[in-house]
Amino acid sequence: MHAAQLSMLEAAPSEEPLRARLVRARFEALAEWGLTPADARAIAQAVEVDIIEVVSLLQNGCPAPMVLPILA
Repeated sequence: MHAAQLSMLEAAPSEEPLRARLVRARFEALAEWGLTPADARAIAQAVEVDIIEVVSLLQNGCPAPMVLPILA
């Protein structure tokens, strides 16, 4: 790889860090489930928590504020 290719690779990723993009995507998905912005934000920021398990709990009637205490 030469210098021109390396500079293209460095410029390619979004300016937004990966963690921020992940949190935003999780927040948007949780908001679509009807969670309040505060609940969606709290769960979205807990990136160590599996979003599939979150959705499973929500589908089974678990209140959003209880999701993190159960999964964390």
